[in-house]
Amino acid sequence: MPTVSGDQRVALDAVLAVGPTLGALIAAFGDAGHELYLVGGSVRDALLGRRTTDLDYTTSAHPDEIEALVRRFTSAVWDVGRDFGTIACRINEADGADLLIEITTFRADAYDPESRKPIVQFGDHLGGDLVRRDFTVNAMALDVFSGELLDPFKGLDDLDAMLLRTPSAPEISFSDDPLRMMRAARFASQLSFRPTPDVVAAMTADAERIRIVSAERVRDELVKLMLSDHPRAGLDLLVETGLAQIVLPELPALRLERDEHNQHKDIYQHTLTVIEQAIELERARGHAPDLVNRLAALFHDIGKPNTRRFEPGGKVSFHHHDVVGAKLTRKRMQALHFSNEEIKAVTKLVELHLRFHGYGEGHWTDSAVRRYVRDAGGDLERLHILTRADCTTRNQRKADRLRRAYEELEWRIDELGAQEELNAIRPDLDGTQIMEILGIGEGREVGAAYKFLMERRMEDGPLGEDRAREELLAWWAQRASQ
Repeated sequence: MPTVSGDQRVALDAVLAVGPTLGALIAAFGDAGHELYLVGGSVRDALLGRRTTDLDYTTSAHPDEIEALVRRFTSAVWDVGRDFGTIACRINEADGADLLIEITTFRADAYDPESRKPIVQFGDHLGGDLVRRDFTVNAMALDVFSGELLDPFKGLDDLDAMLLRTPSAPEISFSDDPLRMMRAARFASQLSFRPTPDVVAAMTADAERIRIVSAERVRDELVKLMLSDHPRAGLDLLVETGLAQIVLPELPALRLERDEHNQHKDIYQHTLTVIEQAIELERARGHAPDLVNRLAALFHDIGKPNTRRFEPGGKVSFHHHDVVGAKLTRKRMQALHFSNEEIKAVTKLVELHLRFHGYGEGHWTDSAVRRYVRDAGGDLERLHILTRADCTTRNQRKADRLRRAYEELEWRIDELGAQEELNAIRPDLDGTQIMEILGIGEGREVGAAYKFLMERRMEDGPLGEDRAREELLAWWAQRASQ
């Protein structure tokens, strides 16, 4: 039995101290003669002092037997992968604990080299199940009946050393399930663990095999990585091993060859810094981890490689990289099967991330501030965070100037917002009123009139219905005379 510290033993005992309903379910497995172990991240997180209400078990029982036992204690049962041996359920304990449980039959499987789906084989002992797991820190099992920690691959040592090592040879492990390479990057970010050199070498050699994994599974790992406290570590690992070249090629493309005069910053490193600064601003401004915000930071400069130009005098320009970047962002997020809502929000932020710099070089009119707010819409706070995070200059005077300019812009937005309710800017007359005043029916002319009144609203602020009516009639008369 591996040696655990006093605190770790307390943590393991705590995760075994389940409520009465789960306790009765566990006892039912024992009464039926089945083995049952807590495994994977549930054990790892307990040893790290991180309590979770998502519990994963492995058992000698087969799926039909698992389901029959579980249904005796809860009606919230669903089949998340019967063919893979997994039955899930939700248990609500009397003390209010809401537990999500997954119970999986001992497994011993491998991927067909040309298939995305594993050839599933149910195992008959725990050792065969643990050896097929992704990393040694996830290949520990806690016997729910005896409390014994089983650690055949020295995962506890790797946990203490903060290392990622595979139970079997890494090239075998990654060939069996290529998504494990993405998980290595995710754990590097989530847990600050370092993959061993042989793991990195296998990831590099087998990077192409990630192509057989579905876009949805790759996306889900990328999302978990980006929502971690330290995405830089995982992104660096993806780039270093060549995985990013396949699943996120726009990222390594940012490592542009520097020109001989070093006239532009390292865009790749700049991007990672912007992500870190966006995370710091999320916290400072009281927000939970925000995937849209972080993806916008990741993608904000991906249009630069396609727009780089060397100008006279040795300067480098990236004209319209915001527009080009927005198109590339949409294409990549669609390829990874993100939701339409997420794609729309991130793409909009990438396209708008340079808008502020016109303000930083001079004073904006009230109408320009109104347009800034209108175009950002419900993502204004995210645009604030992205724009502030995008300032990574080492020139302190320039950084201070940009910070003060953006603080002034935010103050102007708040001031105008208090006066005009900027988030709900509309013309002073709606479509029905326009049709009534002009004596026309529905059609393009109503849309043109509405657009005219919106422009007047943006330029001069609220007009009031009387003035809006006068200006609408004058515009209509001028239009009729043309």
